[in-house]
Amino acid sequence: MTISQLQYVLAVAKYQNFTEAAKHSFVTQPTLSMQIQKLEDELDIKIFNRKKKPIALTSVGEKIVEQAKTIVSESQRMNDIVDQQKGYIGGDFRLGIIPTIIPTLLPMFLKVFIKKYPKVNLIINELTTEEIVKQLSNGNLDVGIAATPLENEAIKERVLYYEPFVGFIPETHRLYKQEKLDPNDLDISEILLLEDGHCFKDNIINLCNPLQHINPKHFELESGNFNTLIKLSKEGLGMTLLPHLDTLDLSDKDKRFLREFKKPVPAREVSIIFHKSQLKMQMIEALKNTIDSIVRGAISFSDVEIISPIQKKGFSL
Repeated sequence: MTISQLQYVLAVAKYQNFTEAAKHSFVTQPTLSMQIQKLEDELDIKIFNRKKKPIALTSVGEKIVEQAKTIVSESQRMNDIVDQQKGYIGGDFRLGIIPTIIPTLLPMFLKVFIKKYPKVNLIINELTTEEIVKQLSNGNLDVGIAATPLENEAIKERVLYYEPFVGFIPETHRLYKQEKLDPNDLDISEILLLEDGHCFKDNIINLCNPLQHINPKHFELESGNFNTLIKLSKEGLGMTLLPHLDTLDLSDKDKRFLREFKKPVPAREVSIIFHKSQLKMQMIEALKNTIDSIVRGAISFSDVEIISPIQKKGFSL
């Protein structure tokens, strides 16, 4: 049994096709098939049911794949140990970012990071917080960027920034003439929300007063992106709340609908997160420093008192 054989097994399990697995493993299909066959002969079992289309794992094959993931992941950590000792910043670096952060933050730091660290192969995935934590735990991700705190003992968090949120209020809304917003004035029935699965939605609900039901709307909508919510809000169908970075590219015409909050300003805590056993700390530090240097100029609220999730979790986004 070799590490290469286990890697081939994982590739076939992922792509459910020997040809595709060979292509992504950079070997010929006969070579990959032969090595998997040798492993099956050695173990005296069948890992794959080749009669099914697409190819499926056998019941014992499912257990083999789970163990193979652990063995391959641990073998790769040997290189991480050596790289850390040498201070080397390079190789594959797998990053997961939640949907409400990736559109604004990624364009800000990506070009700078890859130019500064050309030996790093940054592999980026847009994932929910739940999926990021899962993949950090099973070794499929090295690091994530998400709203925190998570309160997960296996996951370490390092705060990148606190991002205030801003109200987007159409002219027809009762709060349009207010210069500053107060969380106590918000009514959840009036707010256009992101769809289920977004932590942003859950924390807006925590922020609002659920007992108020002023002028309820006659429809229900949950969107997956802020642009849709902004357009519907401009049509007078409700207000919405935006992270500060999502307001920077709005036109001057649209910025007249923005309303900041009174002090202390509700904000979401955004952190770089990683498993407690992670060894690629030199790359994590490089990523954090890059983001720190860029976001510091985009979010400058030295004169504004911010409520962090640590101070009051209900205000966390």
